[in-house]
Amino acid sequence: MEIEFIIQLSLLGIVVGFAAGLLGVGGGGILVPMLTSIYLSAQIVPSHAVHLALGTSMASIITTTFSSAFSHYKNHNVDWPHIKIMVPLIIVGAISISFLVPMINTSFLAMFFSLFMFSMSIKLFINKPYTPATKTRIPPQLAGFGIGSISTLVAIGGAVLSVPYLMSRGLEMRRAIGSSAAIGFPIAISGTIGYAINGHISTAELANNETIIGFVHIPSVIIISIFGFIMAPVGVKFSTKLPVKVLKKIFALLLACLSIKMLMNVVL
Repeated sequence: MEIEFIIQLSLLGIVVGFAAGLLGVGGGGILVPMLTSIYLSAQIVPSHAVHLALGTSMASIITTTFSSAFSHYKNHNVDWPHIKIMVPLIIVGAISISFLVPMINTSFLAMFFSLFMFSMSIKLFINKPYTPATKTRIPPQLAGFGIGSISTLVAIGGAVLSVPYLMSRGLEMRRAIGSSAAIGFPIAISGTIGYAINGHISTAELANNETIIGFVHIPSVIIISIFGFIMAPVGVKFSTKLPVKVLKKIFALLLACLSIKMLMNVVL
């Protein structure tokens, strides 16, 4: 690997880890568009740049989701009855969608990701507290399958989907967030396994990139995870000193811009 490539991944890990600790958000929204740009620029399997970015992003958030889940577990903020019901179908959904990902056109993947993240950035920018008017009738098994599938498709921990659902099931905000964190870890694990097993890149396309397993670029995962793990606690410390509400709005705009950039890179 060239030194420039290593520096780019290191900086990305620093930004993602700091943002996760500071704002309590997952790194998928930043990782996928940035990794897509990095892989295209470095000519690392350009025909599958988006697929590779999604799989690598999924693997890179394993450490942050585990750390978050363990923290909430220690604070008794995990609702185990919901976890036990939802997680098996979350795993099925995550692995099932990974079978379809190799068949999905790169441009369509980029478009779906961009639209999804753009809608999430708007929600984050408005920052309106979620207060469910009525209790949902969607069974947790079906919700788990949907959350696992969509989260894997866009390489996120799933909090933007699972927190509102769990609150609509009657959980208060803190317990919904803690349970969502616990859900994020099996999503990251099963999604990574799915991308690694079901990712298909021809030998000719791989060229000298033997460190790619399926749709997961191992060196990227290692570098991003190390720096992300180091920077997450730093972000947590700064969360009490910086105007988080303002920063969330800036982060939301950043997500929207990155999503549009990725779409332009891939489509054009």
